[in-house]
Amino acid sequence: MTTLFFRKPRIDTSADPRTAIIDIGSNSIRLVVYQGPARLPAILFNEKVMAGLGRGVSETGAIGADALALGTMALERFASVAREMDVSRLRTVATAAVREATNGQALLDVAARLGLDVDVLTGEQEATVAGLGVISAIPGADGIVGDLGGGSLELVRVAGGQVGDRASFPFGVLRLAALRTKGARSFERRVASAISNAGWAGRGAGLPLYLVGGSWRALARLDMHATGYPLPVIHQYPLPAASIMRLNRTLAQIGKGKLRAIPSVSSARAPTLADASALLGVLVRSLGAVTTIVSSFGLREGLLFDALSLAERGQDPLIVAARDEGRRLGRFAEHGDLLESWIAPLFTDDAVALTRLRHAACLLADVGWRANPEFRAERGVEIALHGNWVAIDAPGRALVAQALFTSLGGGTDTPAPLAELAPPALLRRAMCWGMAMRLGQRLSGGLAGPLQRSSLGDDGAAITLRLTGEDCTFYSDTVERRHKALAAILGRRAMLARDTR
Repeated sequence: MTTLFFRKPRIDTSADPRTAIIDIGSNSIRLVVYQGPARLPAILFNEKVMAGLGRGVSETGAIGADALALGTMALERFASVAREMDVSRLRTVATAAVREATNGQALLDVAARLGLDVDVLTGEQEATVAGLGVISAIPGADGIVGDLGGGSLELVRVAGGQVGDRASFPFGVLRLAALRTKGARSFERRVASAISNAGWAGRGAGLPLYLVGGSWRALARLDMHATGYPLPVIHQYPLPAASIMRLNRTLAQIGKGKLRAIPSVSSARAPTLADASALLGVLVRSLGAVTTIVSSFGLREGLLFDALSLAERGQDPLIVAARDEGRRLGRFAEHGDLLESWIAPLFTDDAVALTRLRHAACLLADVGWRANPEFRAERGVEIALHGNWVAIDAPGRALVAQALFTSLGGGTDTPAPLAELAPPALLRRAMCWGMAMRLGQRLSGGLAGPLQRSSLGDDGAAITLRLTGEDCTFYSDTVERRHKALAAILGRRAMLARDTR
């Protein structure tokens, strides 16, 4: 870790310190600055420079002069940005290009001059932290992680929240074009042979392959564009074998100029997409994987996760992030957790997976209150669908969005594109959550006390709201209407139980 020295008066960030990572990769150099809950801090700043350090390494064994110049400028800028942002802890890591280049020390010397202490990761370390990154974002991940960088490909087995076997291969995206010059069959034989010789052939049978790396994320964006997918969120986007085959055919026919014209595809990634797609096809067949799932988390997030305590690692990242968002955008920090406990007795038959989505929705229940009243429901949908969440797939986002839409006044309509993402029965369940949340919000005014002193119950015939003492005065005609609406959608009648003692 690097401690930065500041030349200007420091802002007090001790209560919520900022951390940062400079990642010197074979294709890009990136600075990311974080602040917030340790389990899933928010990103304050994210910038990359496509230095292409590994391109020269694959051709001559050394980082090219132009790439070295770009890398130097990137490190100088990023060190200055981190200093100005009052970053308290900065970690700098380098991967395949720097560790393999004959002149890699030149960039390390630049970093040292800037006060940056660089950890040059081994291939095994790179694989480990990539695996931890996927575990951080998909806690139940059970399969093989494939991390495609500019200089190398790492494979790592993950299961039960743990990293297992690891391997590193010299199949970085900047090296693939040269390997493919001898034809598709020669390329496939070479990759498959390397996978087999390392003992990984068939290791993914019946399991997903989790995809990490910018080139594979770009492939997912291209697939979204080609299929008209309604939710342009990369994390946990599935790419089954049929989609990979279709991408291979498309990339063989489309020119790089047309690729660059697609808004969702980075012009810097376009030249490597065909190579990345070809490698992915061979890899899926060699491993025997049933499908692929894109992860937006990788090496950098793995480094953060590796630094956590066991207790922090065990926290649900979706709930942590939703609670932090609700705290920042809502009126009363404790309200979301209380609201979830208050409505929970009505939904005791929800599976664990649904219960956590309901909890996330309750934590976000107040995020629309600052919006124009005419657009509060739409604001809820926007946050649920487009928020920077992990540990949630597209159907899960749709259910949270439906609950927020209903609770914020959208009623029982289903706004686009939710019906394309989740089945009707689950969306209706989320509407019920939303109706219950809406009742709780109106009854309590967003405050803790009324929820703590009242309760909801369902005996199969009636939805009973119990109030005591002076809290009986909270039951206005507006509250009554919302009580009846909740009962109706659940197929019950509304009942008020007053205890005036």
